[in-house]
Amino acid sequence: MDAIALNGYLDEETMPGDLHGTTASFRISLSPTEERVDETVLPCRVADPVLAHAVLYELKRGDQLRVTGYVHLPQTPDDAMWLEVLAIDVLATSLLLDPADEDEMAALTDAGLEDDQAVPFIERYASYLVIYDPDGPAHIWHATGTLVGETDDPATIGDLINAYEHRTAGGPGGTA
Repeated sequence: MDAIALNGYLDEETMPGDLHGTTASFRISLSPTEERVDETVLPCRVADPVLAHAVLYELKRGDQLRVTGYVHLPQTPDDAMWLEVLAIDVLATSLLLDPADEDEMAALTDAGLEDDQAVPFIERYASYLVIYDPDGPAHIWHATGTLVGETDDPATIGDLINAYEHRTAGGPGGTA
């Protein structure tokens, strides 16, 4: 079986696979097309200690990655599918801030913001970016640079993305 390469976004924080940190686990969010039905979150495991260290201490949620490895398919109905990762390339770093990172928080202080002040942050939903502004509405953008919409209610973000996908599914005319 040949190794495959997949591009996606680090879905959440990485986790050590053992007590010594010589293995690691993470999930990557894949979206090969603009169709929501094609989105997948794939569990990944790293067995190489050097690569595991990089995964645990250098990657952060939202990073765009290219992972190369072998897919392990379930052998029984209660087995999981996962990717044994052999290589990772960081295609783009995340713009998300980590409150536990003292350097990032110091940069906020240097910019004149206090620790308890709300700051804008970005969250990724497959090929969409949501910019949460504490002083205004959340702005939803598609990876093409198109503004999908704005909302004061984060619960409606999925509805805006769904409406945008249906509006653009029919092509330039905007009808499905």
